[in-house]
Amino acid sequence: MPTLHALASYIAGERPRFDAVEIQPLDVDSASFAWLVRAMKSAGFVVQTFFSFGNWYFPVKGRCFDEYLEALPSALRNTLRRKRQKLERSGRARIEIVTGGAALEAAIEAYTKVYLASWKRPEPYPEFIPGLIRVCAEMGVLRLGLIHVDSEPAAAQLWIVHRGAALIYKLAYDERFAELSAGTILTATLMQHVLDVDKVEVVDYLSGDDTYKKDWMSVRRERWGILAMNPRTTRGLIAILRHVGGRTAKHLVRSLWSRSKRSKSARRKLTVQEGK
Repeated sequence: MPTLHALASYIAGERPRFDAVEIQPLDVDSASFAWLVRAMKSAGFVVQTFFSFGNWYFPVKGRCFDEYLEALPSALRNTLRRKRQKLERSGRARIEIVTGGAALEAAIEAYTKVYLASWKRPEPYPEFIPGLIRVCAEMGVLRLGLIHVDSEPAAAQLWIVHRGAALIYKLAYDERFAELSAGTILTATLMQHVLDVDKVEVVDYLSGDDTYKKDWMSVRRERWGILAMNPRTTRGLIAILRHVGGRTAKHLVRSLWSRSKRSKSARRKLTVQEGK
């Protein structure tokens, strides 16, 4: 692909030079992955590919939620049925899916409260997710699921629905309500919505090989990365030593030194000829 070769050449020509360039996540089975590896090598980089993460997803193939539910593992189906019935009979819970409008700011506040009360590490940029939620609402792609128990937000999930795909982006629950399986019930509720209302073509759990994901999804694929290291910089050579090995680094140093020597010799000859 000429575009990828042009991109690699542009990166190699930048000044000051890049020590290393890391590109991920990528579809390792796509033709562009192999093309990009070749392009970076042609531009003078030493390239190493690496596994990035597993990705679980569900190709819908026209199935409704009831058909999807029947194919779930029996243990998960039974848990869903028992916990949902228990929660409904208690009269303690309220479930909502917010897509925008007047309820948006209260939903963002509830999401933030749940996230801070969960096992998740605090976000490094606290305003990013609220901002993303607002942008998704403006675009009409937001599906923000919430379960309130005793008027307290107990579980929250941020899904993004765009171009036939439902992307499960963030999920959390308040550990005080763990025994109610609020997170599990909310996942099923959102799944029903995207299958029967949005009628998406694929549901994607995005990054991670977490054990629970294979219960909800049916197919796993891998995402890989490309590490392109520059042998023309000191840090680039150190990266090559670390990731590829000393023999390769030594060979590159000799090759570059020999090339530099030939270039200097050629310049000296040119100077002599011009002097004549």
